[in-house]
Amino acid sequence: MHVILTHEQADFDAVASLWAASLLEPEALPVLPRRINRNVRGYLTLYGEHFSFDEAGDLRYRDLNRLTIVDTQAPASAKGLTSRTAVRLIDHHPRESGLDPSWSIQVEPVGATATLLVEALQETGRSLDAESATLLLLGVYEDTGSLTYPGTTARDVRACAWLLEQGASLAVANEFLNPPLSPQQRELYARLLGTAELHQINGLPILIAGADGAGMEDEISSLAHRLGEAYEASGLFLLVTLAGGIQLVARSSTETLDVGAVASVLGGGGHRRAAAALIKDGSLAELRSRLLELLTEMIQPTRTVAEIMSRGPQLLRSSLTVREAADQMQRFGHEGYPVTDDGQVVGLLTRRAVDRAMAHGMQARPISDIMEAGSLVVHPEDSVWHLQRVMIEHQWGQVPVSDPKTGEVIGIVTRTDLLNSLSGGANSIGTPSLTNRLDKTIPAARLSLLKLIADEAVRSGSAFYLVGGFVRDLLLETPSTDFDLVVEGDAIALAMTLAGKYGGKVNSHRRFGTAKWRLDPRNTALATALRVQAPLSEAEGAPLSEAEGAPELPESLDFVSARTEFYKHPTALPSVAEGSIKLDLHRRDFSINTLALRLDGRFYGQLLDYWGGGRDLREGQIRVLHSLSFVDDPTRMLRAVRLEQRLGFSIEARTLELMGQALPLLSNVSGVRIRAELADIFAEDQLVAIIARLAELGLLEAIHSALTWDAWLKARFEAAGRFSVPSDWRLEPAPALERVRYSLWLYRLAASDAQSVCNRLSFSQADRTVILAAGRYDCELTSDLQPSQIVTCLESVPEESLVAEWLARGGDANARKIIGQFLSAWRWVRQGTDGSRLRELGLPAGPAYRQILGELRAAWLDGQISTDSEEQTLLARLIAEAQQRG
Repeated sequence: MHVILTHEQADFDAVASLWAASLLEPEALPVLPRRINRNVRGYLTLYGEHFSFDEAGDLRYRDLNRLTIVDTQAPASAKGLTSRTAVRLIDHHPRESGLDPSWSIQVEPVGATATLLVEALQETGRSLDAESATLLLLGVYEDTGSLTYPGTTARDVRACAWLLEQGASLAVANEFLNPPLSPQQRELYARLLGTAELHQINGLPILIAGADGAGMEDEISSLAHRLGEAYEASGLFLLVTLAGGIQLVARSSTETLDVGAVASVLGGGGHRRAAAALIKDGSLAELRSRLLELLTEMIQPTRTVAEIMSRGPQLLRSSLTVREAADQMQRFGHEGYPVTDDGQVVGLLTRRAVDRAMAHGMQARPISDIMEAGSLVVHPEDSVWHLQRVMIEHQWGQVPVSDPKTGEVIGIVTRTDLLNSLSGGANSIGTPSLTNRLDKTIPAARLSLLKLIADEAVRSGSAFYLVGGFVRDLLLETPSTDFDLVVEGDAIALAMTLAGKYGGKVNSHRRFGTAKWRLDPRNTALATALRVQAPLSEAEGAPLSEAEGAPELPESLDFVSARTEFYKHPTALPSVAEGSIKLDLHRRDFSINTLALRLDGRFYGQLLDYWGGGRDLREGQIRVLHSLSFVDDPTRMLRAVRLEQRLGFSIEARTLELMGQALPLLSNVSGVRIRAELADIFAEDQLVAIIARLAELGLLEAIHSALTWDAWLKARFEAAGRFSVPSDWRLEPAPALERVRYSLWLYRLAASDAQSVCNRLSFSQADRTVILAAGRYDCELTSDLQPSQIVTCLESVPEESLVAEWLARGGDANARKIIGQFLSAWRWVRQGTDGSRLRELGLPAGPAYRQILGELRAAWLDGQISTDSEEQTLLARLIAEAQQRG
């Protein structure tokens, strides 16, 4: 006998899973439990004739050799189960401990067990009748909240799509998923409402209600849904006294509260958002008290406004004119500004309101005429949940944060801050694993140096961060030791203090808030301090000794005060102003470069991700931070491609769209800035792929219409990367690979186009001479030419140009041989005679000198002479001929 079982108080997912499993195993008997939810029983009353369920009370278990358990890991009844029974379990709830290892277990994190069985049915290639499809749709819809619960997966959605194709009825699903309450349920609901209490537990609003449900036959889970609609709570716990004990029904609307874990402690189970338990000991009052204690222990403190707000917001006076406000918005780029009078909030001014006012000619009007009036504020200790309610109720996308004691506006929190926080992609996330990775990745001496600086930052009251590419690469497990350091405070003062204590020199730029500390590794105070920070070097396995000084230290460190940037016009260089770490990160180019690691004090190793960089790292995408980013700085388009190819990521769709719109702006960027970006690209391992992608996206053409890319160039650039100069060429200094590559890039262009590209990129005269010489001389490198002719042709060509020429002639072995012979031998050939010798022989100075010496050298090159005596014989003849012409 093969039986399929599920849990008591069966819902649609349980019953639908019973039926789906029986379709997959036609010989098996799907057994309904004794207690079924009222809406499920109502559905079966009308449509039961389409299904062949067995009732638990009617079944006689005989020779139970196979058992399938669905939507639970503890079936309601399994009479006849022996050690010889083959058991298969299919469920979507978290796997419980203690399951029999001999069972075949399929537990997967989807929204409904029915989804797993629908996928299995799809694999068989069979079709369903409309009634079966509707029952399975009810199963998925009920457990996923009609595909709205956070636990819903793409697999659930695909399962529903297939069921609709099979004829499932949404009208029937809607009718039975939202049934009216029965008289019994209405009476119990009223009693629960009378006892409902809303508690704030570690920042979360939790509703607890308890009542006597003696004689209750209908299910009570639907009452949780109704109470949840009546109270805006993050967690809901119903306690109902029944004949067998106290039934707990729990619901959660936030990841912060795992009701499944709570129910498990009380002897029940479920998942993060829905759970239940039957408690047989204690009274309602005792259980309510125990539940409150348990929740206080298990609910972690929720995020507060202080954790996600930006400090030091830009404030506007209500008397400011619309034009003045517009200028400030253009300068700093924020979407909303608190308006204050005498330090108190009187309204909020949005960019949209200013734009509309400007369009209607209201430039001279005070902003009090167009702002959203109100004194709305939140406080730093308020929960993010409270902030969400405030934003929804008042429809303010930016909410000022005030000090609860003084009323002073100390920060602002935006809709983006809230959404990032709710999605888990923003704010500071302390992760011990990241701290460990940091400690294990950075060389011991450099790590000690960072901790030394962090300690000094704590003493000065500053926050100290590692930001940008280092943090990105650390998370990608490809770390570097190139530190980008930001101080939320006075970076120059911090650097000066460090130099005063540990030696070295500081160069600073007050205008930009930057300082370079040039270390003195021989300073004994520095060496001593480093030994205190890291008494044992993991890399070396021994203490840093006096003799070692400060090994592996950088020559210098750059400190930057946290700042914000604004652009006076497109493509301009940015102007800067003091800002917070959040604003400092926002001025960066791409989300994956906005990550920061805080290093000071108790915050050591804390990851800050305000702008979704962690999410984009996980998804492998390059995303620009705001829609005007490429307008502000078009060179970011080149960096986007460089990062995309280096990391193996892809530029996300909106960023690609913005790049396409900004392409014409590259023509306004100076050649020096373009060339600096290309220099960074030339240094990349993925150089060829980067340039190919630049060409694909139209960026090369946007720089200059003559810049192209094809298979010929690809092959030459790859060859240049592999090329090693033969020692017998005697090239000193070694050729500059960047100039060689530019020579190859412009090699096939017409001279006028090559000259135009050099002008566009503002090459120096020395660079132009090399780049334009390759391929542009007055001879053909063929075997018909004598060595002397080749020397005459190539002698004035720069060495780097000849290296480019050699690489360009990849398919011409003869030309390559000629260039190699010229570089290794022919150009060094010289005649023994010089001008002094000609004067000794009585030849008057004049043009004949050059001619005679040239002919002597050519004779050596072309093999006409090979000894000094032969040179003297030829010399005598050439002098005689010159005297005759004389």
